Amino acid sequence: MLLYHSTKQVPSRWLQEITLILAICSLAAFAQDKIADELKALGKSGQYDKIIEQHASKSKDYSAKSLYYIGLAYRMKEDYSNCIKFMNLSINKDDKDPAPHYVKASILQDMDKHNEAILGFQKVISLTTDNTEPYFELGYSYSELGEKSLALEAFIKATKQEESPDILYLMIAEIYSEFNEEDKELEAYYIAQSKISKESDLYIKTLFNIGVLESLKGNYDKAEPVFLELIRLEVKDYPSYVKLIQIYYHRKEYDKAKPYRDKLYEAHRKGELKGDLKDKFCFDKFKLKDKLIHACERFEEGDMNELKIYYKHLFYVLDQKDSAKFSIQTEYSPFLEKSGRPKYLLGMSKGNSHFTFPIGFSDDFKYDDLKKAVIDILEGNVKPAVTSTKTR
Repeated sequence: MLLYHSTKQVPSRWLQEITLILAICSLAAFAQDKIADELKALGKSGQYDKIIEQHASKSKDYSAKSLYYIGLAYRMKEDYSNCIKFMNLSINKDDKDPAPHYVKASILQDMDKHNEAILGFQKVISLTTDNTEPYFELGYSYSELGEKSLALEAFIKATKQEESPDILYLMIAEIYSEFNEEDKELEAYYIAQSKISKESDLYIKTLFNIGVLESLKGNYDKAEPVFLELIRLEVKDYPSYVKLIQIYYHRKEYDKAKPYRDKLYEAHRKGELKGDLKDKFCFDKFKLKDKLIHACERFEEGDMNELKIYYKHLFYVLDQKDSAKFSIQTEYSPFLEKSGRPKYLLGMSKGNSHFTFPIGFSDDFKYDDLKKAVIDILEGNVKPAVTSTKTR
């Protein structure tokens, strides 16, 4: 049984806007009087002004259902004060009908009065069965108040009802993420995958999160087919290309990574990459003792005639908050290339200091050699040839 749902959503609301549903069932049989039937018909045809002008001022002796339809007209006109007034009048005449309780609670929720809204949704739940919406809205208000455990409990109950919206399954996973319960988060995403339509954008999001979580757990055999399915469904899902590249670099299957790397370069030339991918992509992640290193490649390519120096491959050494403490990078120099020497030299940027190391690489370098050189620098096995400090 669907209840009325607000057609004017606040930005953080997760349910899709739902068309006004006027045929609302009550657990107790409700005798439809003549005026209520008329108001219901006017509401169906969108004649809200007529309802208000002809009935609001003379509604003293109207039935609970008629008062509800007048309040609903005010709701559709976004006159929330009068809407709540008439919902209260309807509730005072018949507090067993869940519909006015639901509309009133929804408005209070839109007004960020979540404690009052919670009481309303709880009342609706006590009056209805097999209804997803009040559980979902109850969970939303708990979430807005920071009561994540209570929100999770309500969301899980919502999935047990009929006609559960797809977004519920993702919200459950996201709460587990906030609790840092990765196993339960992953399980929730797998449940979402089994429930959500493959035609939905939410399905794409669900698959991506499954792939990321499986990768973080080191389950690359499970993550790889997920990302392959993603790029089959969305040819331009470039973040999935990056994740596949990382998987293949972890396995040292560099030939498998090359086609996806080439597609990223092609997308960059077409201006199709946005956000973090606009300038570079992360192709490898690895740990060295207590250090986490992210290896990234910039799309910029050299031209010795432009006399421009730039960084090509950057190995960011991260702190515990995943912020870069410093980087080791391949540095392109047109002067070196013109002289026939290696195209790149290894350098390190740390604070205001820059270090250049006597290690060079050409375009056809082997990644294992570059990675070893970076590790040698991090372990102090190679000393810089040149050191400089920036001055303000």
